Amino acid sequence: MIDHKQVDPAQTALVIVDMQNDYCDANGNLGKQGLDVSMVDEMIAPLAELIAQARDNRVPVIFIKTIHEPSTDSDTWVKRLKIANQTSVCRKDTWGADFYKVKPQADDIIVVKHRYSAFINTRLDSVLRTLNTNTLIMTGVSTNVCVESTARDGFMLDYDVVMLSDCTAAFSKAAHDMTLTNIDQYFGTVCKSEDVIQSWHALQTTS
Repeated sequence: MIDHKQVDPAQTALVIVDMQNDYCDANGNLGKQGLDVSMVDEMIAPLAELIAQARDNRVPVIFIKTIHEPSTDSDTWVKRLKIANQTSVCRKDTWGADFYKVKPQADDIIVVKHRYSAFINTRLDSVLRTLNTNTLIMTGVSTNVCVESTARDGFMLDYDVVMLSDCTAAFSKAAHDMTLTNIDQYFGTVCKSEDVIQSWHALQTTS
């Protein structure tokens, strides 16, 4: 469980990582290559509800969007690939880079990244400091790659990390579960979206 004050809307941001067609849709790049994207649709409903509750509670909603293009495809980055055709994932101005099912509204924030972590060479830290954010609620895909990379870097920058088990998804349950265990032991707190929503409701009744 989490302490209600840990997710106080005045100091919390909801971070939604890489909810994009190439990662999430069965017809996207990774789905077509045979990766199991079924966990994504399982978490859409709780994620959508969490986003709605965040907006109602004036919690900043930050969508992280991966964009790849020739100018960011360094030799080191391209050499990491173990799966064929990953160089065509989330290319700039393609359907694969578009948001999947949950989409930003006018008041939401979009941060574009080119690496696994949303903190690497992006404006995310500047945005969070401007918002006086202390706690990051981590959601999105994939649990064990981009969500975990962002959560780890957030922790190293002294943000309090809360990762939601029912609002994150990986391409295997084993990878998902392994990451949740690791985050909970070393980098933050793991809980469900209902715990966060209940905390917000409790804070409303005591304010």
